Amino acid sequence: MTNLECTVTNCLHNCDNRCCKQTIIVDGQEAKDKKGTCCGSFDENKGGAFKNVFKTPENRLEIDCEALNCIYNENRHCQAERIGIKGAGANKAEQTLCDTFTVA
Repeated sequence: MTNLECTVTNCLHNCDNRCCKQTIIVDGQEAKDKKGTCCGSFDENKGGAFKNVFKTPENRLEIDCEALNCIYNENRHCQAERIGIKGAGANKAEQTLCDTFTVA
């Protein structure tokens, strides 16, 4: 399992820069750099109206990864010890990225 830091604070699943989902997916099958990736599990918290009262942030979670050109991708699962998802102000998945993506 991977330690995830997420700075996409307007995502529905973000709480204290951590994700409340047990599993996320990083998209970017043809990515050649970080900008070609995104968090496929992003859901916009429109207007910040949702407050997470039922879920708790996960310290470590499973990350399915479609970024086939990343050195951490092993059979479509991220093997990095830590990853960062970035995208301050994002209102759609394509405005986020995996900051840990490294070309194989």
